[in-house]
Amino acid sequence: MSAKIIDGKAISIAIQAQIKKDVLTMTSQGHRPPGLAVILVGTDFASQKYVASKVKACEDVGFKSISHNLDESVKEAELLALIDELNEDASIDGILVQMPIPQHINAHTVLEHIKVDKDVDGFHPFNIGRLAQRRPLLESCTPKGIMTLLHSTGETIRGKDAVVVGASNHVGRPMSLELLLAGCTVTTTHRFTQDLEKHVRNADIVVVAAGKSDLVKGDWIKKGAIVIDVGINRDINNKIVGDVEFAKAAENASWITPVPGGVGPMTVASLMQNTLIAAKQLHLGITN
Repeated sequence: MSAKIIDGKAISIAIQAQIKKDVLTMTSQGHRPPGLAVILVGTDFASQKYVASKVKACEDVGFKSISHNLDESVKEAELLALIDELNEDASIDGILVQMPIPQHINAHTVLEHIKVDKDVDGFHPFNIGRLAQRRPLLESCTPKGIMTLLHSTGETIRGKDAVVVGASNHVGRPMSLELLLAGCTVTTTHRFTQDLEKHVRNADIVVVAAGKSDLVKGDWIKKGAIVIDVGINRDINNKIVGDVEFAKAAENASWITPVPGGVGPMTVASLMQNTLIAAKQLHLGITN
């Protein structure tokens, strides 16, 4: 393997350590700590695990954390009423509804019901629109974390050819906007793309978020490219793997993220960053 590993876990630990210092400074000046409310609907094991990691991160950095665990049969109106309460709670800076939610509830309605200045997941159309207009405020957590990983390499990003594999609302689309904002020439591929290999082979930066193990073959990776693998899948041996054929890709790439330990920790770190931004800049008016 010739590629250098982008250690998302180590970078996220450093980010959260800085956030903890910022919170201590805030509270020493008489301000309240940032507050995050997390809503979980149902008993999906993966979602429970994600929520637990976010709650722990809040505890680690000194945030106020509130969890609401709702039954899977909860009515949409009840969920929206809870969001209304949290929207008006002056001690809460961020509201996160863990996805996915049951099909009888409209996810778009739920996400748009969160006040834009408490949308710390960065999924509200207002915040996506701000990013599209090159005026980001609260950015989608996973793409934001990926940009941090890219900058951590010290490599020049501006002017590079970037390919995003996957066009989901939560990762692929905002990821393309982030890369465009950073000065990249961006190609977004999706299920209707006819020659994925051709696009990947030409890319200086490859971000893969398709949710299909080994979708991107290692020998497609251009020599010296940076590879960011967002995928989390299990192979036939129940081992966690990404969307990229890691071992072969690492032979060509200059930098690559591992799975696990790459993008995942950065999503949580970015959530903490967004909550801090919402508290300091949007609600408390702290400028330093």
